[in-house]
Amino acid sequence: MENRLYYWELACYGTSGNLPQRAIGKSNFIDLSLLPKETMREEYRRYFLYRGGQVSLNTICHEKAYYKQVCQALQLRKNIPDSFLGWQPSKWIELLKIWMLQNGIPFYKEKETLYGTICRTDAPVLQHLKRFLRFIQPEDMRPEREKDIWALKKLDIPIKENPIYKTETLDFTGILQEGLREEVKQAIFLHIKYEKIGTVKRELTSIRKFSGYLMEKGVKINSCADVDRDLLEEYLVYINTNGSFGRGNSDDILKLRAVLESIGKLYGYSHLESLFINTDIPPEVQPVFRAYSDEELKRLNAHITKLDIQLARCMVIHQMLGTRISDTLTLHTDCLSKRNGLDIIRIDQVKTRTFEKPISAELVALIQKAIDCTYDQYGKTEYIFVDAKAPSRPLQYTTIKHKVLRLIKSEDLRDDDGKLFQFSSHMFRRSYGVKLTEMHLDDWTIAKLLGHKNISAVKHYRKMSNQLLAEETRKAREQQTRILLANLDGWGEEYEQIRQDD
Repeated sequence: MENRLYYWELACYGTSGNLPQRAIGKSNFIDLSLLPKETMREEYRRYFLYRGGQVSLNTICHEKAYYKQVCQALQLRKNIPDSFLGWQPSKWIELLKIWMLQNGIPFYKEKETLYGTICRTDAPVLQHLKRFLRFIQPEDMRPEREKDIWALKKLDIPIKENPIYKTETLDFTGILQEGLREEVKQAIFLHIKYEKIGTVKRELTSIRKFSGYLMEKGVKINSCADVDRDLLEEYLVYINTNGSFGRGNSDDILKLRAVLESIGKLYGYSHLESLFINTDIPPEVQPVFRAYSDEELKRLNAHITKLDIQLARCMVIHQMLGTRISDTLTLHTDCLSKRNGLDIIRIDQVKTRTFEKPISAELVALIQKAIDCTYDQYGKTEYIFVDAKAPSRPLQYTTIKHKVLRLIKSEDLRDDDGKLFQFSSHMFRRSYGVKLTEMHLDDWTIAKLLGHKNISAVKHYRKMSNQLLAEETRKAREQQTRILLANLDGWGEEYEQIRQDD
């Protein structure tokens, strides 16, 4: 077998364009002879051929350097298997880490995220080896429900998901106790049938946290049958004193209770169904609702035009409709209509229900332009804003979020308090609601324009309006003044100054 894998054999070679010679290096091939065993060479050949169909040639050039480092690490041991399948992945990773220690290469690298936080990830060579080892593992032929990572499309049940968040797998590997993991799988499979996948993912997160706590504290249990009230109270104390607070803690406990109660019903652990009491759920910290000021909106919109034109249209339409971001991204191409001389838009709310409302001719023109742009690029589609990689799906939330955050960071866009803007898509909806209150519309009209079922949420928009707050303050001051003026007589000359100032 040829011990060289030339770049022109890879699918990405034809789309590489004029990649600089410095990126390719002196040789235009991957030297498989660096590996000591024939089977290993074949395994890496298959990996690079597959990888060449997934990434650019520039990325392959980077991976080639990591491949060479892996080959050097293999020289530390004389007696190694003929195949990378001969050892568990952890043993190959351990061997590479020994070589990295000897050569002063750190195991982790730190990078700043788009949110301005510092995160730690595996070194690139470790990421490469883990990716390669995952690729060569034989296909798991067990039924999907027995695996530790479920491919949702293989479960053969309808998945209730928000179309702007694509979920392909559920990962149970973070549940460290094997018996606990198997019981959770059964409960989660039950929940998938009637809950949205976003809720199911939060339930898995709560169980992973509980499992991590058990491991950290050295609690030896392998089944939910061993979870009692004393253990639960210790865990509740832990999560309420570890520095986190608010809605996250409340939601974690609610989701943990839901999973444990389902396990109790499925396995006959009756004590789990009465394990929690109402006071276990910490009170939620009421959020302070805030809307963008006029100056902040001007600042943002002046730079939004620098985004890709279709993304810019999306953000402007989002502001002008006052919808949730999920409703904007899932606007259908047939959403526009005309009735009694009015332009009407149909909004299929992901969270609640479908509603219609009149819109301006200018907004109709902008939406129609966005539809035409999508049709020109992708043909006829269901959604106005689509995922470039899968036009049958709407534009994904993470795509638009990352691009807007990147713009904010590169342009150093700051709010009225001097802090970098965050991607708070719901703030645009609040600003829209506040403007409606400042137009002195009644509560029912505001609720209908926002797509609410009732008027209970309208009071929050009224509280956020600085104009209404100023008017209410002015009325209160005027009333106080009238009371003072009515009672000034007899208080002396120094108080007469109040009457003169008025």
